[in-house]
Amino acid sequence: MTLNQLSLSLQFGALDNAAEHRAALPRHKVTRWIRHALALDAEITVRIVGAEEGQQLNRDYRHKDYATNVLTFDYTQEPVVTADLVLCAPVVEREAREQNKTLQEHYAHLLVHGTLHAQGWDHETSPEDAEEMEAYETEILTGLGFADPYAKDD
Repeated sequence: MTLNQLSLSLQFGALDNAAEHRAALPRHKVTRWIRHALALDAEITVRIVGAEEGQQLNRDYRHKDYATNVLTFDYTQEPVVTADLVLCAPVVEREAREQNKTLQEHYAHLLVHGTLHAQGWDHETSPEDAEEMEAYETEILTGLGFADPYAKDD
């Protein structure tokens, strides 16, 4: 498997317990996770934000007045993927806890998820598209050594 080139900007906004989030997101790992989800070369900015910034962006751009886990702002898909991935640290942290995952596992999943969105993948268009995207995310994440993010604990 040939990995595509990635120009990565990793940013941290104002957030509580920033050290914990920085520790879960070493640059070399973020680069690896995103590159494994890329079909083309890319220029991607990853920004980790607090609840206030996350809610404001979701409200302003998606007209949903709450902070969500990941927002993908995709600008071009060819010849180079250019996108901003904005992850809301408190939401990611809460979801990781609820799903019995480490913070790093959940960040890896959401970065792969957002990277696929940046390339045109969409899980909200139909149940079949959702199934296909989830299967591809699972394939990428298991290839990176993570468990299936959609596996249900019984």
